[in-house]
Amino acid sequence: MLDQKTLAVLALALGAFAIGTSEFAAMGLLPFFAADLGITEPQAGHVISAYALGVVVGAPLTSILGARLPRRRYLAGLIAFFGVMNLASALLPGLSALTATRFLAGLPHGGFLGVSMLMAADAMPFEQRGRGTAQILMGLTVANIAGVPLAGALGQGIGWRWGFALPGVLGLIAAVLILRVAPRVGVRPGIRPLAELSALRNPAVLLTLAVGAIGFGGLFAVYSYLSAAMLATTSAPGWGVPLALSAFGVGGTLGNLGVARLTERWGQFPTALRAMLFMAATQAFASFAVGDWRAMVLSAFLLGLGSGMVIPLQTRLMDVAGEAQSMAAAMNHAAFNAANALGPWLAGLALAAGWGWRSSGLVGVGLSLAGIVALGLAWLHARRQSSPVAEVPKNCPA
Repeated sequence: MLDQKTLAVLALALGAFAIGTSEFAAMGLLPFFAADLGITEPQAGHVISAYALGVVVGAPLTSILGARLPRRRYLAGLIAFFGVMNLASALLPGLSALTATRFLAGLPHGGFLGVSMLMAADAMPFEQRGRGTAQILMGLTVANIAGVPLAGALGQGIGWRWGFALPGVLGLIAAVLILRVAPRVGVRPGIRPLAELSALRNPAVLLTLAVGAIGFGGLFAVYSYLSAAMLATTSAPGWGVPLALSAFGVGGTLGNLGVARLTERWGQFPTALRAMLFMAATQAFASFAVGDWRAMVLSAFLLGLGSGMVIPLQTRLMDVAGEAQSMAAAMNHAAFNAANALGPWLAGLALAAGWGWRSSGLVGVGLSLAGIVALGLAWLHARRQSSPVAEVPKNCPA
């Protein structure tokens, strides 16, 4: 029999699964709703951008509005709203309605994932907080293995609207489960909602967010064009692209589990540095692999492994955010959505300039190296502040 803590984590992970399915499946559904609505694919791309904009706007907004709510009710409300907006995307006609509902569906994204990770981390011993964070991230990575292919199959087989209806239903189920099994913890006494804004004035928080916004852009630069590059440069079988996308999800699942343990062993900065060096290497390999679909599937798996970098960044934010924990956690996911905009945009410029499909990997390497520079600035700031988390553990390998 599962205990309440495990059931609560599973309910939160289901919500993360619904969010991951909706966010990533929308990219695969784009050709189908573009054709159905009679618009070009670049025009349909605004629907994807609307969701990312919703995440960035919603992260600070939901943190302030939900500051006085118990986490259980806050999380259930966010994922229920997410579910309703996805169902609205599936039901309402026209491009304007789809764009608006995708923006609204993005609003709860950062708040839900960020506070879910805080709740899971708080349930673990201090030195194992990374494992709590990884448990919620499992929902996102498993979404790439199972949820995204299923939504894509529904969209291709019986209509793109079903691809949005699936995460909508899952979101509502998660909301009910969270209300039933999540621990009933009251609001901290004396909490002031606007105090959450202090995270946006904290240099340690801002530098950590910059690492994710820049460094993760490299991963998205490659991932966003992986399918198109495989179709354009190889004679891969029909199941080649779904296999690559699932391989990315498997790599992400294993990467999150592994990086969580390495963060406990090595510390936040050493782990983040090694993760970003690994990401740069995998992006260079992805550039080399273009033209060979088997190598591209392998590169997708390796790219997924590097996505575990979110864990040392999330635990770093827990240490430096002070009373603005919810805001910092939510803004971490807003930073990753900024990376999701920055990386594909720069890679698209390289492709438009005629540099070829290999250029997305080179853009990725450049962004990962820039992220390492940002990480170095964050480490120097921590060192000047004499922050104990900036110290390299003695058992960290050379």
